[in-house]
Amino acid sequence: MEISLVVPVYKEEKNIRPFLDRVEKVFQGMKISYEIIFALDPSPDHTEEVILEEINRNPSIKLLIFSRRFGQPAATMGGILSSQGDTCIVIDVDLQDPPELIVDLYAKLKDGYEVVYAKRRSRKGETLVKRIISHFGYSLINQLSDVKIPRNTGDFRIMTRRVIEELRRLNESHGFLRGLIAYVGFKQTFLEYDRDQRYSGAGNYNRLTGSLKIGLNGLISFSSRPLQFMSIGGSILAGFSFLLGGWYVLQKLIGMNLTPGLSTTVLVVTFFSGVQLLALGLMGEYIGRIYDEVKNRPMYIVDKKVNFDG
Repeated sequence: MEISLVVPVYKEEKNIRPFLDRVEKVFQGMKISYEIIFALDPSPDHTEEVILEEINRNPSIKLLIFSRRFGQPAATMGGILSSQGDTCIVIDVDLQDPPELIVDLYAKLKDGYEVVYAKRRSRKGETLVKRIISHFGYSLINQLSDVKIPRNTGDFRIMTRRVIEELRRLNESHGFLRGLIAYVGFKQTFLEYDRDQRYSGAGNYNRLTGSLKIGLNGLISFSSRPLQFMSIGGSILAGFSFLLGGWYVLQKLIGMNLTPGLSTTVLVVTFFSGVQLLALGLMGEYIGRIYDEVKNRPMYIVDKKVNFDG
């Protein structure tokens, strides 16, 4: 098996056949052995039925069904770790990422790279708010993290078996694939492309909260510096509080009229309360991750494997 194509899907019944039509033409032109693994979170529509019909037509198509909806990151990782190819490609089914780029990704990999990721030159169909959040998120993560995650990239990439086996060893419950692959390292490069609009339907991904969640996941998973900044900020604010308190004591000792106080007191108390809650919330995010890792629950649970050997 030369190439495994991993496709996470959820409520994508209208995109399956158009996607396969383009992907199969690509593989036929490359004249290589392949498998297409659909990693399916149980869907309320007919996505599963459509894929099963396509499996009867093409034995190279496989289906991985999870016991419940674990989310796209877990589905993607499940597909990668179930793949059997010498190389593995991750791509979305909505045709925003052009399957025709697979030819160039595969050729670039043969130049001695372990990972070739697709870098977005333009993004059709994305709002200005989404672009701003993505830009700010990647900038913040790369400033604070020891692992540099390439900007303007998604999960669309090709990797070797060597990288797949290293991902298997990481065994993290919060799988931020872009960060994990960057953490694995080895020789990596990119190809630029223009991202298209969705072929059909609306995405199952919240463009605002989804981006924030992914960004927070990447930041917390690969950096402890926010905690360090909170400690530094807390020290600075504590020093300011002592200075302010000293000023009031000095006014009292020398008989000066005390600075009028109710509004100042309310403002200071409110400010410090907000800082404390922010710090507690940040600590809670890290503690929550520790709690999840200590429980050692699987990232996903497979319900059925269709057309897999063994």
